[in-house]
Amino acid sequence: MSDDPYAIKTNPLLVVLSGPSGVGKDTVLAGLKKSNHRFHFVVTLNTRPKRPDEAEGVDYHFVTKERFAEMIERDELLEHAVVYGDYKGIPKQQVRDALASGKDVLMRLDVQGAATVRRLVREAILIFITAASEDELVARLRARKTEPPDQLQLRIAESRQEMKRASEFDYVVINRESAVQDAVKDVLAIIRAEHCRVQQRVVTL
Repeated sequence: MSDDPYAIKTNPLLVVLSGPSGVGKDTVLAGLKKSNHRFHFVVTLNTRPKRPDEAEGVDYHFVTKERFAEMIERDELLEHAVVYGDYKGIPKQQVRDALASGKDVLMRLDVQGAATVRRLVREAILIFITAASEDELVARLRARKTEPPDQLQLRIAESRQEMKRASEFDYVVINRESAVQDAVKDVLAIIRAEHCRVQQRVVTL
């Protein structure tokens, strides 16, 4: 680092939002998209068919399983996983191009995906989103009414196990019911603080 404090250069950051189902990751992400911060929001690849309310390049990039397999073989994915029989993944080139533009890169991943990114990119910033309590988390999962009872119980059990992995992250942000804007402000504060570090993170892929 330069000894001249006026010559400090801030590097773009790679930020991962993660946490169990039901904590409101998508809601926090939506709030961040409304902020004035210069983010590149990573668009995940997905092999499942596009739903009527989804837009290509906005919600996901929809690709065939054959194309996805080619990208795995060519080591073009930063992270990928099987989700209910379909594949999701993060293209490395999309992240590289965004970092090269100087923008902070923000991606939303499950807890396992976040662990993969931490292993591959040590300078990534991992933020764990959580509900205010386990009771609130379970209540949110039940209120979604998107799964039959047996799958719901499995989802709740998985979320409880994922909560135990919070210590693997750099930061924890509580997304309280009806106070999502506070969680958004906390995430932005973390990013601002990271840009003020004397020893800047340097993300390389």
